[in-house]
Amino acid sequence: MCGLLTFVSAHGTAGLHREAFEAALDTIQHRGPDEGEVHTAGDDVLLGFRRLSIIDVENSHQPIWYAGKRYVLTFNGEIYNYIELREELARQFGAEFATEGDAEAIVAAYHYWGPQAVKKLRGMFAFLIWDTQSKTAFGARDPFGIKPLFYTVTEDGLYTASEKKALMPFSAAARTGDSGIDAASLSHYLTLQYVPEPATLTRGISRLGSGECFTYQPGGSMEIMRYWKPEFRPTAVSDPERKYAEIREALRESVRMHMRSDVPVGAFLSSGIDSTAIVALAREFNPNILTFTAAMDVEGYSELDVAQDSARHLGVKTFPVVVTAQMMMDALPKIVWHLDDPVADPALVPLYYVSKLAGEHVTVALSGEGADEFFGGYTIYREPLSLRSVSGLPGGVQKGLRAVSKVIPEGVKGKSFLERGTTPITERYYGNARMFNEDEKREVMRRYDPGVRYTDVTDGIYAEAANLDDVTKMQYVDLYTWLRGDILVKADRMSMANSLEVRVPFLDYEVFNVAADLPVDLKLPPKSAETKYALRQALRGVVPPEIVNRKKLGFPTPIRVWLRNEMYEWTKHVFATSGADGLVDLAYAQRMLDAHRAGEGDYSRKVWTMLIFCLWYAIYVDRTLDPGIQHNASQLALKPRVERVVA
Repeated sequence: MCGLLTFVSAHGTAGLHREAFEAALDTIQHRGPDEGEVHTAGDDVLLGFRRLSIIDVENSHQPIWYAGKRYVLTFNGEIYNYIELREELARQFGAEFATEGDAEAIVAAYHYWGPQAVKKLRGMFAFLIWDTQSKTAFGARDPFGIKPLFYTVTEDGLYTASEKKALMPFSAAARTGDSGIDAASLSHYLTLQYVPEPATLTRGISRLGSGECFTYQPGGSMEIMRYWKPEFRPTAVSDPERKYAEIREALRESVRMHMRSDVPVGAFLSSGIDSTAIVALAREFNPNILTFTAAMDVEGYSELDVAQDSARHLGVKTFPVVVTAQMMMDALPKIVWHLDDPVADPALVPLYYVSKLAGEHVTVALSGEGADEFFGGYTIYREPLSLRSVSGLPGGVQKGLRAVSKVIPEGVKGKSFLERGTTPITERYYGNARMFNEDEKREVMRRYDPGVRYTDVTDGIYAEAANLDDVTKMQYVDLYTWLRGDILVKADRMSMANSLEVRVPFLDYEVFNVAADLPVDLKLPPKSAETKYALRQALRGVVPPEIVNRKKLGFPTPIRVWLRNEMYEWTKHVFATSGADGLVDLAYAQRMLDAHRAGEGDYSRKVWTMLIFCLWYAIYVDRTLDPGIQHNASQLALKPRVERVVA
């Protein structure tokens, strides 16, 4: 796991940019405290790299050169099938390797298979390969978007990086001296609580999409191609028990592959089935695996007791961290700095602290992200089933019911049901988070644009999912919005903030393949309130019995309580001093905060969305807030080397 920064010069003048390039690389030192260097490939390319050593620790130093120095690679991530790839390349082509690592497997695969090599990579990755003969850059990002890859194309050439902050000095905004804030992205953030890909909040800086690759030649344009997309294919299952066994074995095999490491591997453990399943399966390959749990210092918001019970049941040791309101306020500026763009998910805070704790004991941690999107784990996925009595009616009848809903007073039972049931799913569902609606954004945004709508984000995704049932459409939308924009951003930034590699075994080709053909009734059984039913059945006998049907919590945070009490004055101060009033109405934000404190309603999530944006603005635009970032120490100096695990 590492951080990369590359520059492909359009004019063969890469060396002229080296000083600024080296300074930019320092901003992502936390992603790789073990090593860091800048290399050149003639006058065409600068290659910057920060290494967190995981595989082939004593070798595999990047950049990696291959084929008589024809190719050079910088790579962030892990390729879990690298051993099999190296064996196949040696057997088929007589390929030779100078290292024992996964990075060299990527560039060797590209040498022999060309761009099609990316389809053979099983793992999480973002990389760039420079071909010194054809003067062509080729890069790619993993199928699910686990690892980020930011880019900007300027008159000087192409820059790519693992984090946006490393590209900021080279952006158009830096050249013009303005804030560079993209108004449409700000509008989407206020709706979704994150900036949806491929955009960022900074004009001119974008993200390569999941399952995408690109080519670039100096002086030309960046050509982006999609090499993979998820294809759900719900199919009736005649033998459910056989299907459950397939799910269980696919996940077990994925965990086995994800355990490959030359350094200690631990795991996050919450009260839910996803992380518990990962720990239970990982324990089969390492009975002494260490686990880490976050809890909140408010009654009713802690998963600690259940997680500790699960740890005892599984016979593993767990280390807890309890997060207080003061710890939340202390960490938030650092968290927002690490995010690059605002993400208003309060679960970032416990994830930051549990990553910090884990990083004191291990270099790699397994986590349970992706299970909900693959197997139907969100309660809201039941909505299409509950609305069938209305949504299944003829169009004319629905139109009449829609008219009836408009005359029903607010708060009267049935109004919302009729409104939702007569609204097409393409307009009704745009992901798990729903912050400010359009009327509210007219109030909060200084320059509201009615032409910017959430459907701009989802229309193309729904078009690809047109032949799927409504539940599976929702899963597909979440794979391209919620998962990439919130869940995986949290996992990457909070772990990397603490120089910890997080691996996510659910987000694997083979696990997706067994999940993709599940019919709706095996994800959400009609006569039950359960979610991801097939996964739960597959894990009976693997996880403790009391966890199998436990409701998902997912790092619950007591912001509703703390914004009324411990965090009120601090939040008020942030609103008063952030400098963001030219973009958003901070008096409106303060009124929401006061109404929340007075108990007039629960405005905590909306207040939180504004708070995170104000912190971001003060750090990145106004530059009046110092987040207090300090460089991490080298992991190699802190942790003993362990024997290679090639399970």
